[in-house]
Amino acid sequence: QVQLVESGGGLVQAGGSLRLSCEVSGRTFSSVAMAWFRQAPGKEREFVAHISWTGVSTYNPESVKGRFTISRDNAKNTVYLQMNSLEPEDTAVYYCAARHYGGSYGIQTINQYDYWGQGTQITVSS
Repeated sequence: QVQLVESGGGLVQAGGSLRLSCEVSGRTFSSVAMAWFRQAPGKEREFVAHISWTGVSTYNPESVKGRFTISRDNAKNTVYLQMNSLEPEDTAVYYCAARHYGGSYGIQTINQYDYWGQGTQITVSS
């Protein structure tokens, strides 16, 4: 069983930055691919970043490309989401997710992930 615990959420002004962390336990961290999703009130959960087992391959959708960066530290069993130039539209609960599959198929699809964290709230004020 894999457990994911997010931290680093909070309130920030528009234009500011935050870094989220997600610590993974219960399985060899380097054997799971990781991702971040977010869900705003009244909206569906949305993909924002993916990183491969090794950290060599990353992907962001256009909505956050150039502002959000995903990274991982396999020695610390932790994945990060650095968020810059935050906008009020980025307000949401942010979730980290993990999956055993190491390929690129379905990286933006919620049901392709095996494990989820409990989420952390990000609020961006205008």
